[in-house]
Amino acid sequence: MISNISKRYARAFFEIAGEEKKLEQYYNELHQFSSVIAANKDLEGFLANPIFEQESKKKVLEKIIGKLSLSPMTINFLKLLIDKKRIDVLPDIETCYRQLMDETLQKVRVTVKTAFPLSGEMQSYIASSLKQMTGKSVDVTVEDDKNLLGGIVIGVGDTLYDGSIKSQLNNMRNLLGEAR
Repeated sequence: MISNISKRYARAFFEIAGEEKKLEQYYNELHQFSSVIAANKDLEGFLANPIFEQESKKKVLEKIIGKLSLSPMTINFLKLLIDKKRIDVLPDIETCYRQLMDETLQKVRVTVKTAFPLSGEMQSYIASSLKQMTGKSVDVTVEDDKNLLGGIVIGVGDTLYDGSIKSQLNNMRNLLGEAR
C-alpha cells in the first residue's frame, strides 16, 4: 500500500516535470536511480537506516549520481528525499509517478504471459488489438511462463484476461464437479 507521503512527493516532482515538459525523462532518471538502489540491498538498507548520518548518505548519493547521467532537477529531488529522510519510499514514489505519467500520456501497461515465445508479428497484433480496445497507447511486456500449459494470460492494468489452457481445464473441472 502506497502512503500519502509517497503520493505527495511523486505529484510534486511530476508537476515540475510537466512544467518543464520532461515527464518521461524524469521518470527514466528516477527509475535508473531506483534500480541501482534496489540491486544493492546493503545500499538500500544503509540509505533507509536512520542511524546513519545524513551527511554520510549524501556522500554516497553523490558517488552514485556521479556514475549516472541525471538532470540537475532529479539530483535535487533525490537530495531532498535524503534531507527529509524519505529516500526509503523512493520505489513507491516511482510507482506513483509512473501512474500519473501513464494517465497524462494516455498509456496503459500490459503484461503478456505465455508458455512459448511470441513472434514479433503476434506481439504487434496483440498490441494493436489492445490499443483499439483501450483507446490508449500500449506498452507491452512479454514474459515466458513455463507453468502455463499453453494459451495466454494478459494483464491490462488491474484486469486479467486468462486464456490459458490451465485455467480452461480448471473451469471444466469445476463444471464437472457441479454436475454431480
